[in-house]
Amino acid sequence: MIGFVELLCVVTYLIPRSSIVGAVLLTGYLGGAVATHVRIEDPLWTHALAPIHMAVAVWRGLLMREDRLRQLIPVRRRHVVA
Repeated sequence: MIGFVELLCVVTYLIPRSSIVGAVLLTGYLGGAVATHVRIEDPLWTHALAPIHMAVAVWRGLLMREDRLRQLIPVRRRHVVA
């Protein structure tokens, strides 16, 4: 059942019209995974932080493909002066 819920979150993320909702759902799902790893005292660097890395990848991917999100959260680039 847990895998089915994750699959629904991923499908929601992959559909362009609902990708932001899917990212929020995946973030909540992965937050629960972090809480579970912390609760059972798994090693921090190898187990508890892995879902956080995945959530960051989800949001970075969404930020690259969604113009609406880029307008909401502007990413500034450094300009190199020659």
